[in-house]
Amino acid sequence: MKSSAQSGFTLIELMIVVAIIGILAAVALPAYQDYTIRARITEGLAIATDAKTTVATMAATNADLIASAASFNSQSGGFGAVSKYVKSVQIDDTNGELEVVFNEANVGPIPADSSLIFTPYQQLAAGPVQLGAALGGAETGAIDWGCSSDSNLVADARGLPRVGAFTTVALPAKFAPGDCR
Repeated sequence: MKSSAQSGFTLIELMIVVAIIGILAAVALPAYQDYTIRARITEGLAIATDAKTTVATMAATNADLIASAASFNSQSGGFGAVSKYVKSVQIDDTNGELEVVFNEANVGPIPADSSLIFTPYQQLAAGPVQLGAALGGAETGAIDWGCSSDSNLVADARGLPRVGAFTTVALPAKFAPGDCR
């Protein structure tokens, strides 16, 4: 009688493979979810670019800042700029700060009304001066932007802290771009 050897995997070997795949999936899925949220947040950064350009080019005086902020903010029924992932982009008419509020229903599991704040500073000879204060002076300079989420480490280190015109919920730093952490 001839004995034939069976080929294939044993039940233990298959269980080990399934366990390894399960562990890899448990690690990879949260990282992928964070990645997709960060990708959706970048849309808000792109939309904020228009507001930044408005402030940088139109705000030569405090009166210009007030007029350009009112014009920009009146878009989309008073929400400034909006998209699938962004509820609003608003310009503060006293200091030029921008607030980008995200749509948590489409972005993913972030706190309701999470926002990023962009604060404009003019780079003057004495150092960075917040735009609202710099417009009252005679000196001019290039505009630099500080960005803050729930952590302002990068902006603070660069001397560009948030002024605080808006009072909404800050976006968690783990979802914010590098300059906003």
